[in-house]
Amino acid sequence: MNRVAILAVTGLSLAAAGCTTMRSARDRLVRPAPACQDVTVPVYFEPNVAALTRDGQRVIAAAARQARGCEVKAVRVVGLADAAGDPAANLELSKQRASSVAAAVAGAGLPAASFDVEAFGQAGSVTPDGRVQPVRRRADITLDLARPK
Repeated sequence: MNRVAILAVTGLSLAAAGCTTMRSARDRLVRPAPACQDVTVPVYFEPNVAALTRDGQRVIAAAARQARGCEVKAVRVVGLADAAGDPAANLELSKQRASSVAAAVAGAGLPAASFDVEAFGQAGSVTPDGRVQPVRRRADITLDLARPK
Protein backbone atom coordinates (compact mmCIF):
# COMPACT_ATOMS: atom_id res chain seq x y z
CA MET A 1 0.00 0.00 0.00
CA ASN A 2 1.34 3.42 -0.80
CA ARG A 3 1.53 6.28 1.65
CA VAL A 4 -1.59 8.07 0.31
CA ALA A 5 -3.67 4.88 0.59
CA ILE A 6 -2.47 4.30 4.15
CA LEU A 7 -3.39 7.86 5.12
CA ALA A 8 -6.81 7.49 3.48
CA VAL A 9 -7.53 4.22 5.34
CA THR A 10 -6.27 5.71 8.60
CA GLY A 11 -8.43 8.81 8.04
CA LEU A 12 -11.52 6.67 7.45
CA SER A 13 -10.80 4.66 10.59
CA LEU A 14 -10.42 7.81 12.65
CA ALA A 15 -13.59 9.30 11.16
CA ALA A 16 -15.53 6.13 12.00
CA ALA A 17 -14.12 6.16 15.52
CA GLY A 18 -15.13 9.80 15.85
CA CYS A 19 -18.70 8.95 14.86
CA THR A 20 -18.83 6.25 17.50
CA THR A 21 -17.50 8.65 20.10
CA MET A 22 -20.01 11.31 19.09
CA ARG A 23 -22.86 8.80 19.18
CA SER A 24 -21.86 7.63 22.66
CA ALA A 25 -21.61 11.19 23.96
CA ARG A 26 -25.00 11.98 22.46
CA ASP A 27 -26.55 8.90 24.03
CA ARG A 28 -25.26 9.99 27.43
CA LEU A 29 -26.75 13.45 27.02
CA VAL A 30 -30.01 12.70 25.21
CA ARG A 31 -32.03 10.09 26.99
CA PRO A 32 -35.20 8.63 25.54
CA ALA A 33 -38.44 9.30 27.38
CA PRO A 34 -39.20 6.65 29.98
CA ALA A 35 -41.46 3.84 28.82
CA CYS A 36 -43.63 4.21 31.95
CA GLN A 37 -44.97 0.69 31.68
CA ASP A 38 -45.99 -1.19 34.81
CA VAL A 39 -43.12 -2.97 36.53
CA THR A 40 -43.40 -6.18 38.57
CA VAL A 41 -40.36 -7.59 40.35
CA PRO A 42 -39.84 -10.26 43.00
CA VAL A 43 -37.69 -9.63 46.08
CA TYR A 44 -36.41 -12.91 47.54
CA PHE A 45 -35.60 -13.63 51.20
CA GLU A 46 -33.60 -16.16 53.15
CA PRO A 47 -35.68 -18.91 54.80
CA ASN A 48 -37.62 -17.72 57.87
CA VAL A 49 -36.29 -14.14 57.55
CA ALA A 50 -38.06 -10.87 56.73
CA ALA A 51 -34.96 -8.65 56.51
CA LEU A 52 -33.96 -7.50 53.02
CA THR A 53 -30.82 -8.95 51.52
CA ARG A 54 -28.34 -6.85 49.54
CA ASP A 55 -29.76 -8.36 46.37
CA GLY A 56 -33.26 -7.40 47.49
CA GLN A 57 -32.13 -3.83 48.06
CA ARG A 58 -30.57 -3.79 44.58
CA VAL A 59 -33.79 -5.07 43.00
CA ILE A 60 -35.79 -2.31 44.69
CA ALA A 61 -33.26 0.34 43.64
CA ALA A 62 -33.36 -0.91 40.03
CA ALA A 63 -37.18 -0.80 39.99
CA ALA A 64 -37.07 2.76 41.36
CA ARG A 65 -34.61 3.77 38.62
CA GLN A 66 -36.87 2.23 36.00
CA ALA A 67 -39.80 4.28 37.34
CA ARG A 68 -37.85 7.56 37.39
CA GLY A 69 -39.56 10.20 35.28
CA CYS A 70 -42.91 8.40 35.42
CA GLU A 71 -46.02 9.06 37.45
CA VAL A 72 -46.33 6.32 40.08
CA LYS A 73 -50.07 5.79 40.34
CA ALA A 74 -49.91 2.94 42.85
CA VAL A 75 -47.57 0.44 44.47
CA ARG A 76 -48.67 -3.09 45.32
CA VAL A 77 -46.57 -5.32 47.55
CA VAL A 78 -47.57 -8.95 48.16
CA GLY A 79 -45.73 -11.02 50.78
CA LEU A 80 -45.48 -14.79 50.33
CA ALA A 81 -44.04 -17.76 52.22
CA ASP A 82 -43.14 -21.38 51.51
CA ALA A 83 -45.47 -24.28 52.25
CA ALA A 84 -43.25 -25.70 55.03
CA GLY A 85 -44.05 -24.83 58.63
CA ASP A 86 -46.95 -23.47 60.63
CA PRO A 87 -49.51 -21.62 58.46
CA ALA A 88 -50.03 -18.87 61.07
CA ALA A 89 -46.26 -18.29 61.39
CA ASN A 90 -45.92 -18.21 57.60
CA LEU A 91 -48.71 -15.64 57.33
CA GLU A 92 -46.97 -13.44 59.91
CA LEU A 93 -43.63 -13.88 58.13
CA SER A 94 -45.17 -12.89 54.79
CA LYS A 95 -46.70 -9.78 56.45
CA GLN A 96 -43.26 -8.81 57.78
CA ARG A 97 -41.68 -9.36 54.36
CA ALA A 98 -44.33 -7.22 52.67
CA SER A 99 -43.83 -4.47 55.26
CA SER A 100 -40.04 -4.42 54.92
CA VAL A 101 -40.28 -4.26 51.12
CA ALA A 102 -42.96 -1.54 51.22
CA ALA A 103 -40.77 0.54 53.55
CA ALA A 104 -37.78 0.12 51.25
CA VAL A 105 -39.84 1.06 48.17
CA ALA A 106 -41.22 4.14 49.97
CA GLY A 107 -37.65 5.14 50.85
CA ALA A 108 -36.33 4.59 47.32
CA GLY A 109 -37.09 8.13 46.19
CA LEU A 110 -40.22 7.42 44.15
CA PRO A 111 -42.92 10.08 43.99
CA ALA A 112 -45.68 9.67 46.56
CA ALA A 113 -48.15 6.96 45.62
CA SER A 114 -50.87 4.92 47.23
CA PHE A 115 -49.62 1.62 48.66
CA ASP A 116 -51.52 -1.65 48.78
CA VAL A 117 -49.69 -4.11 51.04
CA GLU A 118 -50.97 -7.67 51.31
CA ALA A 119 -49.73 -10.97 52.69
CA PHE A 120 -50.83 -14.46 51.76
CA GLY A 121 -48.49 -16.62 53.83
CA GLN A 122 -48.35 -20.09 52.38
CA ALA A 123 -51.77 -19.81 50.67
CA GLY A 124 -51.36 -20.91 47.07
CA SER A 125 -48.01 -22.58 47.71
CA VAL A 126 -49.46 -25.99 46.83
CA THR A 127 -51.15 -26.46 43.47
CA PRO A 128 -54.55 -28.18 43.20
CA ASP A 129 -52.78 -31.36 42.03
CA GLY A 130 -50.58 -31.38 45.17
CA ARG A 131 -47.30 -29.96 43.80
CA VAL A 132 -45.45 -27.56 46.06
CA GLN A 133 -44.55 -24.22 44.44
CA PRO A 134 -40.79 -23.72 44.78
CA VAL A 135 -39.13 -20.64 46.29
CA ARG A 136 -42.03 -18.59 47.54
CA ARG A 137 -39.83 -16.80 50.06
CA ARG A 138 -40.50 -13.45 48.45
CA ALA A 139 -42.49 -10.28 48.18
CA ASP A 140 -43.67 -9.18 44.75
CA ILE A 141 -43.68 -5.47 43.95
CA THR A 142 -45.89 -4.02 41.22
CA LEU A 143 -45.41 -0.38 40.27
CA ASP A 144 -48.42 1.02 38.40
CA LEU A 145 -46.77 3.63 36.16
CA ALA A 146 -48.01 6.24 33.72
CA ARG A 147 -46.42 8.89 31.55
CA PRO A 148 -46.29 12.21 33.42
CA LYS A 149 -49.03 14.67 32.52
